[in-house]
Amino acid sequence: MTTLLADPVSDVVAAAERLLERRTGAPVSLVDPVDLGGSGRTVVLRVRCAANPFSLPRTLVVKQVRELSEAAHALSASPHSDSAFPDGIQGDGVDSAFLREAVSYQFATALATENRPGPSLIAYDLEARLLILTDLGDAAPIARLLVRPDEAAVTNSLMALAQAMGRMHAATVGREEDFSALLRRSGVSHNGNLVSSEVTSSIPRLPTMLSQEIGVTPGPDVTEAAERGVALFSGGRHRAFSPSDLCPDNIIVDDEGVRFLDYEWGGFRDATLDIAYALVSFPGCLCSFSLSLDRSLAMIEAWRAEVVGIWPALADDRTLHSRLLDAQLVWVWLSTYWFLPEDHARIAAVREHQLSAPRSRALISRWRALAEFAEHVGNAAVAEHAHEVAARFTENWG
Repeated sequence: MTTLLADPVSDVVAAAERLLERRTGAPVSLVDPVDLGGSGRTVVLRVRCAANPFSLPRTLVVKQVRELSEAAHALSASPHSDSAFPDGIQGDGVDSAFLREAVSYQFATALATENRPGPSLIAYDLEARLLILTDLGDAAPIARLLVRPDEAAVTNSLMALAQAMGRMHAATVGREEDFSALLRRSGVSHNGNLVSSEVTSSIPRLPTMLSQEIGVTPGPDVTEAAERGVALFSGGRHRAFSPSDLCPDNIIVDDEGVRFLDYEWGGFRDATLDIAYALVSFPGCLCSFSLSLDRSLAMIEAWRAEVVGIWPALADDRTLHSRLLDAQLVWVWLSTYWFLPEDHARIAAVREHQLSAPRSRALISRWRALAEFAEHVGNAAVAEHAHEVAARFTENWG
């Protein structure tokens, strides 16, 4: 992080001061802006409140999505921007991802303080694409905790992550209509989002890609499992709020525990997709870390302990594990669809993530983890499929 002095930082700080003055009715002075590392289209700053007449927090986080040139719009609308998740621009030029993030923070801030999954929203300006959030301080990125030499400490961090997901899910069950109402009020006309659209459009293409690239054709039992996984994005019995882009760079650990950042794709979906996302090492990026079957099962138990009270059916191992297998399969398929092609722009966009690994290692480890879990569950078809793909990748990439 570095202190910034030049535009566009001064513009963002001035916009935040105006917004807080409108909100409080008195001038607010924000000083000492520090860059927290936004993407090319986003400025994210920590600022200090020098004049603070209404007991604002001592420091705040200011996030603004900047106006984009025509060329930048084209790049931003591509899935080759700063993550594998697509950026969405509505036809009227308003960034739908920003609107969804503003709505998500409104929704999360309305929860009881102990149930908020991340920062609280202090103020927002939809027209200026500006959010002012509480500052969680210099918390530890979870990525840093997952590469420690102490294996027991790594396992504990992963279990804490799973528990935090479960608490978020348990706190938001049954509140989807509240979230939908906020979306409608902010001008986002539908409750789906581009992550779901990406899954729906991409997953049916993966069998052809595997057949053409490595000569592996999934059998009907496997494709049916993938279809069940796709359905979890739009339906499912266990729907709860999710930030959706659960990359390790968006997860931190502070004195309050594990916290989630960046809600641009926030929405409701089957909660098993979130825990499955971690079990296959965050498939939206090329992250890789040691995740044995024992660690995976420990994470599942930590998550289940938080949600079984609201979803008693998940007390049954067969019910939970079969659903988690479907979710892991669809994530591994989607990750393969994104990263198997020699798309240098997409791969470069995620290469700087803190747990980033070579494409070959990340994909092979995901397929092997899927095979191991499928064997544990007793699904021979998915296990055989995953072993075959991992073996072909290993042959091709050495």
